[in-house]
Amino acid sequence: MGKALEGVKILDFTHVQSGPTCTQLLAWFGADVIKVEKAGEGDVTRQQLRDIDGVDSLYFTMLNHNKRSITLDTKSPKGKEVLIELIKHCDVLVENFAPGALDRMGFSWDRIQQINPRMIVASIKGFGPGPYEDCKVYENVAQCAGGAASTTGFDDGPPIVTGAQIGDSGTGLHLCLGIVTALYQRQATGKGQRVQAAMQDAVLNLCRVKLRDQQRLDRKGVMEEYPQYPEGEFGEAVPRAGNASGGGQPGWILKCKGWQHDPNAYIYFITQAPVWEKICKVIGEETWITDPSYATPKARLPHLKTIFSRIEEWTKTKTKFEAMEILNEYDIPCGPILSMKELANEESLRATGTVVEVDHPKRGKYLSVGNPIKLSDSPTEVTRSPLLGEHTDEVLAQLGFGKDQIAELRQSKVI
Repeated sequence: MGKALEGVKILDFTHVQSGPTCTQLLAWFGADVIKVEKAGEGDVTRQQLRDIDGVDSLYFTMLNHNKRSITLDTKSPKGKEVLIELIKHCDVLVENFAPGALDRMGFSWDRIQQINPRMIVASIKGFGPGPYEDCKVYENVAQCAGGAASTTGFDDGPPIVTGAQIGDSGTGLHLCLGIVTALYQRQATGKGQRVQAAMQDAVLNLCRVKLRDQQRLDRKGVMEEYPQYPEGEFGEAVPRAGNASGGGQPGWILKCKGWQHDPNAYIYFITQAPVWEKICKVIGEETWITDPSYATPKARLPHLKTIFSRIEEWTKTKTKFEAMEILNEYDIPCGPILSMKELANEESLRATGTVVEVDHPKRGKYLSVGNPIKLSDSPTEVTRSPLLGEHTDEVLAQLGFGKDQIAELRQSKVI
């Protein structure tokens, strides 16, 4: 059975997290991803946050599965000759350099198009065109500039960044879609094109419900599903909403049995309107079913704190898994707060390939996240990340370089 992107060649000039997330997805779908790295150093994440001396870090290995690694001095004339051959033979060049880096290397968009008119050049930048386009951006900067931090946390505290890497990995996901779309369009046009994903743009896209709420706030001056209603005051901008659901069905995180010593003994509970009667029966508040102050979704909005406080009295008598089992019987939407340790040991995630065990020649076995996107006719096999320069000779031979030429390039430290 073939892979969805089999035959597509990716020239991977990415590093750290945002770009490697994108190219790893392409590799999981069957593309041949050739990661170009600096000799002796490689991707900076090979050395960052190491847990075993002298071994590629988990930071690197978990972002570079299924790829081939070559080392290349792109500043030397001979190195540029190799790069020209790579551009000729590849379909997509992916980079997340600082703005203008490709131009300074002598490989502007126009130059690349001269070498290979079918080449797609895909880039991740911190900001799109505008006052900040030349600024460096990292994960948390993107979260702040894209609107996530200002709307995350509790109203009486500072802005908070989320543990989900929506700036880096989130932008990589967006760019991956752009690349696949450009490849599809190329089938009709025969031409390559530029694809760009800005981290600020990607984070804002993931925060679209908050932009929705900004317009609602501008129009109404109040948002009844936010915890600030009815006691607090709303300012000019969307406030931090604590654990409110952000949608039309109110939700909150509630303590479960053992919360005093387990920081993750909590459950997310949604008071969905169609199952309100069942919720009341489960927690022993049947009078709320007909009480005018609680009987309708709109009537309940001023009383959400009281409602969730009462539900929490019930959840505190159950472990999060006991509560899940009971609530699911009544189709009441909820979810346990799962720790990374619990997720690592979850058998169902292992069975679906969402969590995988990978064997590395120097590290040994380790856990990683597998492909979150499942295709019925293109199953993903997660293979280990490459050692630095492991495939240099192999790739150059495929480009037509002979053994003597490769030896000469190595002797002159081009590779």
